[in-house]
Amino acid sequence: MASCGHSTNGITKPPSGLLDRVMATQSVTSPTSFGEIVIINGQNDTIPRVTPLSGGTSPGMIAVSPTLNVLAAFDAASNSVYAVNTTREMSIGQVHLPGPTSSIILPTSQPIGYAAVPNATVIGFSVLGAVEQMNFTKNSLTATIGVDTAKTVVANSTASQLLVFSSSNKGESSITILNPGNAVPPVDTSCDTAPNAVCTVVTSPQFYWPVYAIVSGNTAYILNAGPEYLDDPTKLPDQASVAVFDLTTLTVTNVIPVEAATWALLSGPTLYVAGTPPTNNACTGQTTMAAKCGRLDIIDTGSGTVTASGIVITDGYHDKMDLNVVGQLFIGSYNCTNIGNVNNPVGEVRGCLSIYNTATGSVFIPPDNGNVDGLQGFISRQIEYVAEGGNLRVYNVTTDKLLINDFVTSGTIPLVGYVGDVKAIDSF
Repeated sequence: MASCGHSTNGITKPPSGLLDRVMATQSVTSPTSFGEIVIINGQNDTIPRVTPLSGGTSPGMIAVSPTLNVLAAFDAASNSVYAVNTTREMSIGQVHLPGPTSSIILPTSQPIGYAAVPNATVIGFSVLGAVEQMNFTKNSLTATIGVDTAKTVVANSTASQLLVFSSSNKGESSITILNPGNAVPPVDTSCDTAPNAVCTVVTSPQFYWPVYAIVSGNTAYILNAGPEYLDDPTKLPDQASVAVFDLTTLTVTNVIPVEAATWALLSGPTLYVAGTPPTNNACTGQTTMAAKCGRLDIIDTGSGTVTASGIVITDGYHDKMDLNVVGQLFIGSYNCTNIGNVNNPVGEVRGCLSIYNTATGSVFIPPDNGNVDGLQGFISRQIEYVAEGGNLRVYNVTTDKLLINDFVTSGTIPLVGYVGDVKAIDSF
């Protein structure tokens, strides 16, 4: 029993003895070292004397289950996914993928995950691409479902439906809906003969390069990236939009035009949508050397209308968002316009992070550089963890400045190596 933690005041603690834990991935730090999944004390931003968990050589992207009991990290160096039982703080398995992925989900409390692998070779399937079902307790792929250049996978709350977005030309006006429970292992090529019990390909003129979705109940808010997907202004006047999709009838019920759409966050009835349009992307209202900026639109899902449009944020491809306890919306991107040098802050310093104040409507661009690889807010503390430019920053969300205290003297948690992502694994 001692190996499974102990109880204090009726609260069962994990082996580390910490109640407010955050896990971050850090890459290899020397030719003889390995990447790690590091546990951080979320109460005071310190690194406890706990042995880090294995994450391969270059662990980065993290996925967590809805119940926070399972965490999985992708190692880009080996195309492997390392899983952790967060309750016991133990590694529970490692699964090798047939290629790189940028999309992993753990849709239930079970140690079962799905990864979209766009260049996977599937025996008997007509094209490249697959959604891989990973069973971490068996350390194996339990089913490979061929899906044309599967780039992104999203699940409903029960994992009975997987929405898959493709990067090939077929993906310009279609999405694939999988029922993974009906897939026949080890290799299922049902999408070659869709529609069937496993695979349905939904094609609609109301899809225009769909890239991601937010699922709420039986509704999916599908982000049509439109011209941003190819960064092709000649595609205009076709524009980005949010397609409201009924998961029971597999039909589009409404299309809401927005200025750009690659990522979103749903908070109650409010949907925040971000992206960078290839045209009409001036940084109006901001004093900056950046030649272009991104956009944030806000949608009332109840009425299906845009309530705020064209809010200017940093550019890049947006794929991170987090709304914290004080109503600050942190928005991150990669491949943005970096200006200045945070290590030599003379003049403007700018990177891929934007902070939108939902109460005032104002936007603040912190003076930092680099891609935003992870965002994590807190309920009990007014801070935000930001993995940006390989560093793990701690922001005081009441001031939008780096936190300075006895433990975080420079606003940065001192992890060695590139920090690839960060996730809280306790509800705090």
